[in-house]
Amino acid sequence: MKRVAFKMFLKPGLEEEYEKRHSAIWPELKKLLSDTGVRDYSIFWDRETNILFAVQKIKGGQSSQEIGKNPIVQKWWDYMADIMKVNQDNSPVSIPLEELFHMD
Repeated sequence: MKRVAFKMFLKPGLEEEYEKRHSAIWPELKKLLSDTGVRDYSIFWDRETNILFAVQKIKGGQSSQEIGKNPIVQKWWDYMADIMKVNQDNSPVSIPLEELFHMD
């Protein structure tokens, strides 16, 4: 299983809304992620910078950031666009991070 990590950017003052929306993640999105092979997915928040740090394990070839052609994902991006820094297609600005150390 491969681990991937990336960072995204939360707009200031919208932390509570971000948490609220994710605690009610749509069942169809959760199923899609699971069916695609995304496992053990966590998002952490750096309060000082409003940077979101995400890490997930993927079983298969695609992370959550690589299934953007799916209509469910596109709908989620539209739903989240007002509270995050996004690209023109409303996908979150997402910067992949290179793993430099891991310990089991």
